[in-house]
Parts: sequence; structure tokens; C-alpha cells
Amino acid sequence: MKTFTLTGGARIGRANATYPFANLYVDENMLKINASLVGNLIFQPQDIISIKPYASVPIIGKGIKILHRVENYSPHVVFWTMTDPETVIGEIEKTGFLEKTKFPLSEKDLHIIQQQRQGGFPLKPWVKVLFPIVWNVLFLYDFIPFFLGKNEGNTFGFGVCSALCLLFTTALLTLISEGFRKLILKEGKTLDDVKKSAVFIVLISGVLFAAFLTFALS
Repeated sequence: MKTFTLTGGARIGRANATYPFANLYVDENMLKINASLVGNLIFQPQDIISIKPYASVPIIGKGIKILHRVENYSPHVVFWTMTDPETVIGEIEKTGFLEKTKFPLSEKDLHIIQQQRQGGFPLKPWVKVLFPIVWNVLFLYDFIPFFLGKNEGNTFGFGVCSALCLLFTTALLTLISEGFRKLILKEGKTLDDVKKSAVFIVLISGVLFAAFLTFALS
């Protein structure tokens, strides 16, 4: 079976993942875009209406736009690439994937259909609701006293450091703990679906936590 893979970026709805935080995988039965926390989309050939070259900014903003029939996915799906979009479409054609787009829809691949019904975002709904609330509360813990003129020390203290520590710990546990991944990821989602974002968050939040903690203690 011929396959085609490519690293690039992706835009799913209003969310955008820049290069190299998205991967494209295609074989004759499946097209998958893994854009980590931005979204993980998987298509059968029958889901595709068309795949066309797309450009938003000359030279740097080029890719392929995927028009599809999956109701639980955003209608705006673009895979950004540094490769010529026509070349990418040509490679997709070579896999045999596009030859099956005219076949009647079928529920024979229950795994793909189940993933589509969950939508593209890999985290469970409670995570994307609870985490921003806790994050904002921790930040407000530091900023409200500052704006009220009651902060006698540094602006960035316990709240900001705790928020960054929470972010770092969440990303780290996602990388190393299978049990934690089962807690926060939707059924069928794996480490590969969020690994790039998790590694990036660990690095950035770790550096920021160390910097703000040093500042708070100074």
C-alpha cells in the first residue's frame, strides 16, 4: 500500500498550527491531519468533496484546502505546506485515496466513524472548560490586588507561578503517564495526537515558571 506523509501546519476553523506542528498522512483508505491540540482529523475517501490548492498570503501562506462532508468537523480545513500544493495533491492521488471519493458512504470502518463523531479536538470537554477557569483564577489572584493598589510586593507571585506550574505539570504528565492521558484525552486518542504540543508546552512553561519564580522571590 502506497502512503504519503508530510510535515507542515494546519488551520482548522479559527485555530492555526504553524510548521512543524501538523502532520499529513494519506493512504488509499484514509487521510489524516494531526495538528496536535489544534485538532486531529481523519477522513475516509467518501468524506471528501474536493482537495484544492489554497493560498492566503503569497509564497508563505500556501497549502491544500479540504472540502468534506463530516458534520462534526469545522468546514474550514487547510494543511499548510512549504511544498507546492499541486505537488502535494499529486502525491495524494498516487496513493489511490482520491479514486475512492465517488464510492457510496459506508459505515464499515467503525473506528474512523467513531473518531469523527468525537470531533477534532483531542481533549475531553471538561478539560477545555475547567483548565481555562483555573488558569484565569490563578492569574487574577495576582493581578486583582495589583490593580486595586493592594499589592505591596511583586506583581507576579503565587498566582502566576502556580498557573505556569499547572501548565507544566499537565503537559509533563500527558507525556509520561498513560493513566493521566486516559483521564484527559478522548477515547481513541493517543500520545501521538498531542505529543508535539505537549513537548512544546513543557519547554516554554518550564522556562517561564523558572523565570517568574526567580522574579517573585527576588
